[in-house]
Amino acid sequence: MKVDLDILVSLSDVEITGRSLVLRQHLNRNLYLRTQRVLEAAGGRWSRKEQAHLFESDPTERIEQILLTGEISTPKDFGFFPTPAAIVARLIELAEIEPWMLTLEPSAGDGAIVRELARLTTVECFEIQLEKAAALRESGFARAVFAQDFLQAAPTGRYDRVLMNPPFAHRGDVRHVLHALRFLKPEGRLVSVMSAGVLFRKDRLTREFRDLLERRGAHIEANPPDSFRVAGTCIHTVTVAMPAVL
Repeated sequence: MKVDLDILVSLSDVEITGRSLVLRQHLNRNLYLRTQRVLEAAGGRWSRKEQAHLFESDPTERIEQILLTGEISTPKDFGFFPTPAAIVARLIELAEIEPWMLTLEPSAGDGAIVRELARLTTVECFEIQLEKAAALRESGFARAVFAQDFLQAAPTGRYDRVLMNPPFAHRGDVRHVLHALRFLKPEGRLVSVMSAGVLFRKDRLTREFRDLLERRGAHIEANPPDSFRVAGTCIHTVTVAMPAVL
């Protein structure tokens, strides 16, 4: 079941307590009824007594899945998904790589971005999963592979470029990009795949991030709808490119 953008905007501003969900916005009747149909399809039922939609269990993950995919489908962990070759090529194009540069991939996964960067310049990377980090070291593409949570790493400010495809769930992409900016030299540039939710979500972190994108004159482009598929579900994404400083 596809979910329209105006409904996604409504679902991005909810209050969840236990198994109950309350829409924070006042919606016109048409939008409310359409949003209610989506909530019912996701397993919620309206309780007049509670003045909330009630689910059998905490609906946080279910709502997160709808916001990431724009549809109701089988729940899935959206922490890792490989970066397609066409997207990698576009990241590199927007990054304007030069051979002398030192680049960083903060969430390398299987190394799709790292492999292509290594053909052009020196690259280092982070990967939290030990088995994937070990495989990256064995491949020899990266000069250094740091097997740790990137968000826990101390910023160094020594990279010319950061190219990344971070985890999306629960605004993980925003948190990773904000942290990655601190690893760049002042004249550096960051290019990242991100959830399309950065364009419409209403939580404070995302709103402040959009303000940052505007201040820095960031370039934002939508990726083709079928670029990323997880268990048959399409994840809607954009690519963001921005300078390290104003």
